[in-house]
Amino acid sequence: MTRGLPGDPNDEQARYIEAVIPTARGAVRLASVYLPNGNPAPGEKYAYKLAFMDRLIRHARELMTYEEPLALAGDFNVIPERRDAAHPELWGKDALFLPQTRAKFRELLALGFADALRAASDESGLYTFWDYQAGAWPKNNGIRIDHVLLSPQAADRLAWVEIDKDMRGREKASDHVPVRVEIKDA
Repeated sequence: MTRGLPGDPNDEQARYIEAVIPTARGAVRLASVYLPNGNPAPGEKYAYKLAFMDRLIRHARELMTYEEPLALAGDFNVIPERRDAAHPELWGKDALFLPQTRAKFRELLALGFADALRAASDESGLYTFWDYQAGAWPKNNGIRIDHVLLSPQAADRLAWVEIDKDMRGREKASDHVPVRVEIKDA
């Protein structure tokens, strides 16, 4: 098990954990990621977000050399595309949607990762986060910032993916909902 994202020994924030999970016919490497929010941008928090993304890209590049089923999953605090926000025009100056943030996310994907949800659906209106304020949940005023990124070896074994939207409707629910995937044991 790896705790903490390699590349900055002074970074004490608990934003990354990685483990190899044995399966009946091999193993899957799973990393849980909590990418910094980065607001306000520009500023120190945004610089930290971008530096964290650079470290994640470097580490993911190394992980991809193992050529094994790998999933990077969690709260990336990145809205990849306009269709991933109910009102993208409201996010133009937010660290989650700035062009530089989205470019770093595309750089991560370009290592060979598949966005599990987008591998299964091109639909708009698929969100994983609804703010607690202004009735965002009942109005479906959401954004998609929680992602599961799959290496080619995991993407080839993707059985299904879903956003568990019903979780948001529960009493005292989180403002995030899980993205669930099933990877077939080859």
